[in-house]
Amino acid sequence: MDYAIRFIKLGVGGEWESSCIKESTIRLGYISPFHEESLQGDWTSVRNFWLTERKGKERVASNDMTQIRAFYEASEKDIWVTFYQRKMYWCRASAKVELLDDGSRIRRVLGHWSCLDQNGEKITIENLDGRISKVQAYRGTICSVELPEYLDRKIKAIPNPDVKLAKDNLDLLLISIEDLIKGLWWYDFELLVDLVFTKSGWHRYSVLGKTEKDLDLDLYSPTTEKRAFAQVKSSTSQREVSEYIEKFDKYDNYDEFFFIFHTCNEELDEVSYKDKKYHVIGGRSLARLIVTTGLVQWLIDKRT
Repeated sequence: MDYAIRFIKLGVGGEWESSCIKESTIRLGYISPFHEESLQGDWTSVRNFWLTERKGKERVASNDMTQIRAFYEASEKDIWVTFYQRKMYWCRASAKVELLDDGSRIRRVLGHWSCLDQNGEKITIENLDGRISKVQAYRGTICSVELPEYLDRKIKAIPNPDVKLAKDNLDLLLISIEDLIKGLWWYDFELLVDLVFTKSGWHRYSVLGKTEKDLDLDLYSPTTEKRAFAQVKSSTSQREVSEYIEKFDKYDNYDEFFFIFHTCNEELDEVSYKDKKYHVIGGRSLARLIVTTGLVQWLIDKRT
């Protein structure tokens, strides 16, 4: 990398975060009368000012001067990052430093702040290494970040080789799980679905209208206080899914509807049913649920 990546805290307690992101600027406090000296690289004067402000504490004054200097001297190639509303924003900034009336200084962002990687995916705290996001606790204003190469790859959407290998292996596992599910006896499949709901926090109130290879579940979530109706089918079709959703719409005592299927001999359009209250689950989506609820070993044992 021929550029640096720096974190900048936009104001005390993040008071300038919203305005800087909206106005496409980075902004530095550290109010002092030495703007022109900073532009000219007279860092001795800046350091002496802050040495007086910090009552002779040389280490603290040197740290102040280092942060101010970074703001003035950082290359236009360098990347600035900050955090706002649990997302990481990044930008590059013009070299020109402007003095505002209140004594703070700004650099104009080249383009705009972005919370997206180069594939258009949001960069959130949840999908960042904790060694990056922990910089939010930094008490100063500007600092370097740990793992700059990692963060550079993150912004450029270049996959980590270890993560790519893990994802490839997960894809293979999901394919295997799908095949194992298809070989389940219908009773074992219904038991598996019951376990998935239990491990997901749903409580089963009752089993309704149970017939062979056809199971209806009345479910309740104590965390959301929602009621759900679940239809479990060993085999199904697009037409049958649509019919059950029409039937569900006639009920007013359920908040959500789950349709979980075992096998479908046609291409089932699960995506069109992605609604807050409709959940059509089978194939790969069901395989992922089995992984996330920790039921892989149960499935393997059942099919062994």
